[in-house]
Amino acid sequence: MAKNKKQVSFEDALWGACDKLRGTVEPAEYKHVVLSLIFLKFVNDKFDTRRQELKDEGKKKYIDVQSFYTMKNVFFVPEESRWSFIMQNAKQNDIALKIDTALNTIEKQNPSLKGALPDNYYSRLGIDVSKLAALLDEINNIQTNADKENDIMGRVYEYFLTKFALQEGKGKGEFYTPKSVVNLIAEMIEPYKGKIYDPCCGSGGMFVQSLKFVENHAGNSKDISVYGQEGTTTTYKLAKMNLAIRGIPCDLGEKAANTFTNDLHKDLRADYIMANPPFNQKDWRAENEFVNDARWNGYTVPPTSNANYGWILHMVSKLSTNGTAGFLLANGALSGEGQELEIRKQLIENNLVEAIVILPRNLFYTTDISVTLWILNKNKKSRTVEQNGKIKTYRNREDEVLFMDLRQMGSPFEKKYIELTQEDRDKVTSTFHAWQQAGASETYIDIPEFCYSANKKEIVEKGYNLVPSRYIEFVNRDETQDYDSAMKALQSELTDLLKQEEEGKKELLGVFKDLGYEIKL
Repeated sequence: MAKNKKQVSFEDALWGACDKLRGTVEPAEYKHVVLSLIFLKFVNDKFDTRRQELKDEGKKKYIDVQSFYTMKNVFFVPEESRWSFIMQNAKQNDIALKIDTALNTIEKQNPSLKGALPDNYYSRLGIDVSKLAALLDEINNIQTNADKENDIMGRVYEYFLTKFALQEGKGKGEFYTPKSVVNLIAEMIEPYKGKIYDPCCGSGGMFVQSLKFVENHAGNSKDISVYGQEGTTTTYKLAKMNLAIRGIPCDLGEKAANTFTNDLHKDLRADYIMANPPFNQKDWRAENEFVNDARWNGYTVPPTSNANYGWILHMVSKLSTNGTAGFLLANGALSGEGQELEIRKQLIENNLVEAIVILPRNLFYTTDISVTLWILNKNKKSRTVEQNGKIKTYRNREDEVLFMDLRQMGSPFEKKYIELTQEDRDKVTSTFHAWQQAGASETYIDIPEFCYSANKKEIVEKGYNLVPSRYIEFVNRDETQDYDSAMKALQSELTDLLKQEEEGKKELLGVFKDLGYEIKL
């Protein structure tokens, strides 16, 4: 056990934790091993804080009464599950069993954690006792209560995705959605009150940031109910943990399940949908599968070759009468042909598409491509609504779509990534909301190289193509040029040149070595 707790960054502590696992478990398992332990530490830290509060309030006799913890959305932690007990036994041969018992006991004591925690996981892994003890020491250094404003579990998950995306493979489509992007979606669709749904909820980051948006705007999180689904068991468990430790009631279904083959919320009609579906899923359904599915009602059946429009129509089927959806898709969905074109045409003719926003490249840790934020709205007509105590009047925008290009926005983040700053997001959301309410109390104007409001006639003339550069005015460059593809080609060419240079160096060193010279370049 570490005698002196020191304040270290999450990154340093987690990397140290991984160092302890090398050669013991597969890299793909690292995040799952560490996350459950961090969860256990986090729950204990909150429990200890509440326990001290009770003592300070003169309620010492209630420190072992579970209801005095649950009333504050704090999980009650039995003695055998307490972090101090784990650390006292960290070097014992049965520590793996004690960890499994601790997690199992907490889950049994707290019904909202049902199905969230790993079952007999550490005993099955067979981690060497000394390495597991060293890992516990690293976790012990993390002060989980130190950063009350940020999504700690999401930050941990994001970190591991960054480090191990290559080992696990990018093909799974498992992309953690950066917080700045989730915030942008929330700030645009403003989920103040009603049901929020995410059909591919991952670690639950959309829900966490949605409720933070409500709280930051003086709303009441009790006015929001959360529904989600996740197909991967380990990620489903993480989402349950992530939401449970924040006291966010949620319905993620009884188990992990594929949203297409086993929809766990068939009768749900959501007021808000926020999602980041897997991009460009191939062979997501058999040729004769889901052909008559109710989710495609009135629309062309999505192609088997790509699930993008399957996700879109699934979300459309879940929207309430006045529902709004904000979700991410690969840029190819803006101009796809065949069945995709037919569905896109139907969505536009049904006045569902409200805004199309191209995002900058390098926002994601596991892919460098530029992606699109779609905003769909079931009610683009003139209307007056109350949002968080404020009356807002919306203009009739049934026959219009707002196009925005954010590719020149963003600031460097962690050297090779980009994030949308609060200033960036404010510019985008103020423009979007001014466009929605223009003619009431807001004024909107088209801005070259940034935004353009297109009417349906223009969109039809362009073949129902939704690529923003087909509409937004570009002053100093060819608007027909696909700059993303061109840049990617240049980067690929540069990579090849660097590789050739490296091979040339190795060949030269080999020549000198044959001549008896050891030279370092």
